[in-house]
This record gives sequence, structure tokens and C-alpha cells, in this order.
Amino acid sequence: MAWMNAAKALGVLGMLAAAHPALAFGVVGLAAATYAPAKYGLVTEMVKPDNLVAANGWIEVSAVGAVLLGAVLGGFLVSDHVRAIDSVLNAALLTSFGNIFDAVPYLFSLLVLLLVYALAGVLNARVPTSGARYARPSIDPTQLVRDFYAANRTLWCDREGGLSLAVTTVLWGVAATLQFAVLRWSIDVLGLELAHAAYLQGTVAVGVVVGAGLAGRSVRIESVHRLLPVGVLLGLLVLSVTLIDRVALAVPALLVVGGLGGFLLVPMNALLQHRGFWLLSAGRSIAVQGFNENLSVLCSLGLYSLVLAAGAPIVGVMIGFGIAVAIVLALLLLRLRFADMRVARAVRTNVSADVHLRAQHLGAAHKWTDADRREKH
Repeated sequence: MAWMNAAKALGVLGMLAAAHPALAFGVVGLAAATYAPAKYGLVTEMVKPDNLVAANGWIEVSAVGAVLLGAVLGGFLVSDHVRAIDSVLNAALLTSFGNIFDAVPYLFSLLVLLLVYALAGVLNARVPTSGARYARPSIDPTQLVRDFYAANRTLWCDREGGLSLAVTTVLWGVAATLQFAVLRWSIDVLGLELAHAAYLQGTVAVGVVVGAGLAGRSVRIESVHRLLPVGVLLGLLVLSVTLIDRVALAVPALLVVGGLGGFLLVPMNALLQHRGFWLLSAGRSIAVQGFNENLSVLCSLGLYSLVLAAGAPIVGVMIGFGIAVAIVLALLLLRLRFADMRVARAVRTNVSADVHLRAQHLGAAHKWTDADRREKH
């Protein structure tokens, strides 16, 4: 975790050194992708299963709060007031060092980001170790791919792990796409400007925080599978949002959408971490989850772009994604119910066979005893 904080800071330093933004963002993204399995894996190692949903609730609340704070801070750091500070700093560099340094765009903003990562590093140093130790994996690329494929297969084939992985993969892909769809819908249907439309995205995020907090307080890990109807309801609610044409109604509706999403995702994440801890390791299961979720995001955004390029209306796109969520979650619910029915039927069959076998043994013993008694007489 400490090394990945340093890698993120390296990406910011790259932008200060006039590196291509895509390269700098790639370094930060790689660090984030590596940081997540370590963070969630550490929580899984340190927290008992009974408290894992609550711990994930706090993490989700903190993460979404950080996203909201980052959006606000980002808007401030590119404002005209900050750009004026950039001009003063670049003039001071030019005066002190001559033409050695070129003017750096967003110099003050990048320095603030470096301070943020430095603060994260200081806080990271206060995180205790869990004491868990694992065998050092091979660094051979071929072996790494084989191991990762095997980890994916193990988690997908597990009853509870596969269920939670399927739910989180679908919801993350749809959620990432709906962020852009809500912006477009707010402009085209509600008639809002882009700046005001972004506030509706914040409304969904606030709903996620509330839902995550409620899930952390009220859901136990052994009852997570009972939340699948919430996913079906979430998809249907996205459909109902498309019928709204007033901001006063859109705000509470999007709050509920975010709340249901947070209420469902947090327990599913906890279940996945719990199963992954026993099947693989604490961090490896999160790496599998991150891979599948980001692949879902890429596919969903690609489909969204193709549909819009074909001229589909944004309301139709949102209806399609809402129907997809409802159908997929309903199929997962039916699959789980049928699996439970098969297990119950197998248990009843085994119990009946065992009772019948015992009765045969008891009857045989009883007849032998009577015959033996008659022979003695």
C-alpha cells in the first residue's frame, strides 16, 4: 500500500515534468489497481466475518465521500482563482532559475495533489499489519496468467463466491455507464446545464453513502443472498426514472437508486471477500473482482458508445440498461432458488434412504432374534 501511494505520487511528478498525461494517468491507474486488493485484503484479514459487512460499509462510505470531495477539490483546482496562483508560481520559477524550467500548466494544482498523496502516505504508515503471511508467488508471466485464470475459475465456480462476483460485476458495469447516461438524460430531458447535471451525479453518490451505511448496520453476511430482489427492484427503478421530467422528482428518485445500489453492493463485496479469503487469499480474490468489474465497465461503456453512435435516444438506453439489470438479477435469484431446491431434495433423498436402510437392518435383526429364540425353545 505504501509503495502504491508512492507510485501515484510518481504519476503526478510525471505531469510536473511535462510527461504525456495518458502516461501519468496510466501510472496512477496501475497503482490504484494494485492498491485495492491490498486494502480490501487487509480488512478481510483483520476483521471477523461477522463484522465484515460493517467494515465494508465504512470503506464504501469513506470511498464515496473521497470521490465527492475529489470532485469538489478538482473543480476548485482548475478554477480561475487557482490559475492566477499558477501564473505567480511560474513567474517566480522563471525569475529564480531563468529558462531552465518551462511554465508548468496547473502547477499549484499538481503540488496540492502531491501533498494529498503525502498525507495518504503518513496515514498509511499508521495502519497496523494483520500478521498474515503467504507463500511468495512466481513472477514468471506465464505462471502468473495460469494462476490468475485458475483463481478466476475457482471463484466463479463457487456457489456464494460466483453469486457475489456476478452481482458486483454486473452492477459496476451498469453503474459506470449510468453515470454518463444520467448526465446526458439531465441535459436532454430535464433541460439542465452540464454543471447542474453533475449535481444529480452527486445525488446518486449521496444515496450510495446512505445505502452503504444502512447495509453495514443491518445486514449479516449469512443473509446476503436474500438481497437479490433488491437488485431486481433497482433495475425497475431505473426504468421509472426515465418517466420523470422534473428535477424535483428526479432528485429523490436518484437518491433511492443510489441507496439501493449501496445497500446491495456492500454486503456482496463482504461475501466475496469472505469466500475469497478461504478459497484463494484475501488479496487475490479482490484482484479477480477488480479484473472482472473493470472488464464489465469497459464492455458496458463500449456498448453505450455504440448505441449512442447509432442514434438511440438516451431514454431508450437507460430503459435498456434497467431491463438488463432486472433480468440478470432475476435469473441469478432463480438459479439460487433452484440450487437450494436441488440441495434440499438431495438431503431428503439421502435421509429417506438412510432411514430405509436402518429400518431394514433393524427388521433383519429383529427377525433373526425371533428365529434364534424359537430355535432355542
